[in-house]
Amino acid sequence: MVHGESLRGETNDGALLGELAEDYRRAGLDGRTRLLLEYAEQITRDATKITKGDIERLKDVGFSDKDILEATHIAAYFNYVDRLADALGVELDDAFKGLGGHLAE
Repeated sequence: MVHGESLRGETNDGALLGELAEDYRRAGLDGRTRLLLEYAEQITRDATKITKGDIERLKDVGFSDKDILEATHIAAYFNYVDRLADALGVELDDAFKGLGGHLAE
């Protein structure tokens, strides 16, 4: 998870970063955060399968339209960058190797 270094800087919690890299569903997250990550995962897997119900569940736990839009932009952007790097065969520099994720393999 190359993007994990940004998260490490934000949370200063290496243990949480490890849990997230392993499986966010088993990480020590609250239900609201887990729901948002499930939404981001669905964007990654197949955004056409997102329903109004998915959006309503996010709103029901307190996310605003702006929050949902921002999360959508971030997930889509990271997917774009990963696919671009994969397609061009971008090599990671040594600082990122070993962090996990498909780019580090």
